[in-house]
Amino acid sequence: MRKTISRFILKIIGKKELVNFLGINELLPYNSINELTKKNAIIGKDSKFYKGSKILNYGIDRSLVNIGQNTHIRGELLVYRYGGSIEIGNNSFVGEGTKIWSGDKIKIGNNVLISHNVNIVDTNSHELDAIERTERFKELLKDGHWEKKGSIITKPIHIMDYAWISFGVTILKGVTIGKGAIVAAGSLVTKDVDDWTVVAGNPAKFKKNIKPIEN
Repeated sequence: MRKTISRFILKIIGKKELVNFLGINELLPYNSINELTKKNAIIGKDSKFYKGSKILNYGIDRSLVNIGQNTHIRGELLVYRYGGSIEIGNNSFVGEGTKIWSGDKIKIGNNVLISHNVNIVDTNSHELDAIERTERFKELLKDGHWEKKGSIITKPIHIMDYAWISFGVTILKGVTIGKGAIVAAGSLVTKDVDDWTVVAGNPAKFKKNIKPIEN
């Protein structure tokens, strides 16, 4: 029966179209995933990486990037040499073009959906003083990523279980996104977001409460 149904589906859709629909052809092959993660991250069972995904771990060991089970990564994960860590839980998703950059600590819970072209950065990335910033940039070009943070400011980010981050969102340092919260498309999040609320805008502001899931 199953073989008959499978043949019927393939006859209607076609093998190539079915593969495209399922996204199978976008998955990195096993050898590529192994090469990507063996020195850069700890990866849970059934987690998947897609073409275009990156792990740039400039830290001291692979445990600084820790990904749970059945999580799908299409974007870029970066840990700076001077510090930082990224933890993503189970059954979560990171969309294409999304950049998660850590110089402190970014913790993302279970069942979190992060859409495409999202920026999550727990550091202001560069120094405030123009001369210092210029000199450090020249150091970066010459010697690679900095071993010392210098005067760069960092604060941890926490995105709790069941949150949904829509496309084009930017989440800045020191922010906690509450459980089940929704951040609307294009928002700039500079302050904490309460559990089970919707925020939107630049800067993101409270719009409404949503019904919590039952435990």
